[in-house]
Amino acid sequence: MRRLRSTLAAETMKRAGWLGVLLLAGSGLLAACAPVSPEQAAIICAERARSATGPTGTVGVGIGTGGPVANVSVGITQDYLLRRDPYEVYHSCVRQKTGQDPIRPLEL
Repeated sequence: MRRLRSTLAAETMKRAGWLGVLLLAGSGLLAACAPVSPEQAAIICAERARSATGPTGTVGVGIGTGGPVANVSVGITQDYLLRRDPYEVYHSCVRQKTGQDPIRPLEL
């Protein structure tokens, strides 16, 4: 009987855990779909438009306790690969995020 209780308790905890994960994931998705302020959209979408102009990246070089350290990061967006116009990327991004036209023009 004691073993049965512990098995049932474990199953209940497992289900409760999955329910919590689903609730958190659902709330995150809803927050991702919520409109953002026009100012915030302009910042986010301007960065996306800049990424459509070409590959982005960073290079870092330094000396640590273990000796020389190097770090390279390169990013290529789908917008760049599809050769989308950065101004169109900006406009459609702002429209998608706010439901309205941009409040300011894109400055590359």
